[in-house]
Amino acid sequence: MGFSKLGLSDSILKAVLQKGYDKPSPIQEKSIPVVLEGKDLMAAAQTGTGKTAGFTLPILEILSKGSLAKSNQVRTLVLTPTRELAAQVQDSISTYGKYLPLKSAVVFGGVKINPQMQKLRSGVDILVATPGRLLDLYSQNAVKFDQLEIIVFDEADRMLDMGFIHDIKRILKILPPKRQTLMFSATFSDDIRKLAKSLVNNPIEISTTPRNSTVKSVRQWIHPVDKSKKQALLTHLIKEHDWYQVLVFSRTKHGANRIATQLEKRKISATAIHGNKSQAARTRALADFKAGKVNVLVATDIAARGIDIDQLPHVVNFDLPHVPEDYVHRIGRTGRASSKGEAISLVSADEAKQLFDIERLIQKKLDRVMVDDFVPDHNVPESAKKLLPPKNKKPKKNKNRNKPRYGKDSNSAENKIKKKKGFWGNKPNKKPKK
Repeated sequence: MGFSKLGLSDSILKAVLQKGYDKPSPIQEKSIPVVLEGKDLMAAAQTGTGKTAGFTLPILEILSKGSLAKSNQVRTLVLTPTRELAAQVQDSISTYGKYLPLKSAVVFGGVKINPQMQKLRSGVDILVATPGRLLDLYSQNAVKFDQLEIIVFDEADRMLDMGFIHDIKRILKILPPKRQTLMFSATFSDDIRKLAKSLVNNPIEISTTPRNSTVKSVRQWIHPVDKSKKQALLTHLIKEHDWYQVLVFSRTKHGANRIATQLEKRKISATAIHGNKSQAARTRALADFKAGKVNVLVATDIAARGIDIDQLPHVVNFDLPHVPEDYVHRIGRTGRASSKGEAISLVSADEAKQLFDIERLIQKKLDRVMVDDFVPDHNVPESAKKLLPPKNKKPKKNKNRNKPRYGKDSNSAENKIKKKKGFWGNKPNKKPKK
């Protein structure tokens, strides 16, 4: 099926064709008709499969047929968890909507608020925003939602976790109750799915891949290594294989800075990107990485949302994430648009639980590959006993709950002696004194 059969106008089709696309991806083919019908949607698809165009194209089509936004009004609100993702979505809107008389804007923290307020004065048809900055603008009467028709949660799993949910609930209270709600994400955990369903109205649910699966074009494996040797192993891998563009994930901001600094000392160009960096520094770091001026970009999970790099060859998990779904997001940065990619994890013995959680989630055992000179003293266990997620078992009823602790007669002479000695049967409760 081509884009022309999805009900999009010639102006949008022209922009899509100029971008080099003539056939929609599976997520676009399924989601575009649902959005055009005005229904609420929960869509799950792997990173790099065209989710952004999956909601951008039909929204542009819907808005092009209505009245333009009035002063300070917004007709569609797209919420994203990071500044980088917000900028990426705005680029997509500008690209596909360039032949339409619609206005769009992007607002996020870390930069001056006054220029953003000026953009909103004449009204915008599509506003892409991070939650915190949106609430700041609303508190200053710079943005209004009387004309709002559609709200989109991009990377919905992250938008609805505990870090954002309070801001999201505040935002939903100020929006018109009659609206179309769209949620797009690579993963929906059970808790997030339950919460998401409480925010949408009879949603259509679509998924183009098995739940929480990883892209087939990405080759995945782990290198068991002692924690103290991770930095040296990362340096070795980059130099040994002559990797020229590597995205490295760190669990913490401090860790990201340390990894980048150590790589620089070993003559490998590297920079870190995380929430403590200014927006100007984050934008510059990402631009240098895309342009090939920097070989290694070290990022935290939040900062990596929105990093969209065509044909990124290597992703390295310096630390495994605590939340297994984040592993799916991380490695989704490579192998995009059917290109090949590699996802390598440096795993120490104390990360066995995180590793097993990931393997259960993706239903796949990751190959353990030893590297000469880096064989660990404390090896990573081979695998979890079962890849299937453990079932929640009901606790067994304690039939002896109301019986005396030491038999029928807890005050018998024999049991008094056993209580005093501190044991029952042959199992002492305390180690005997020497």
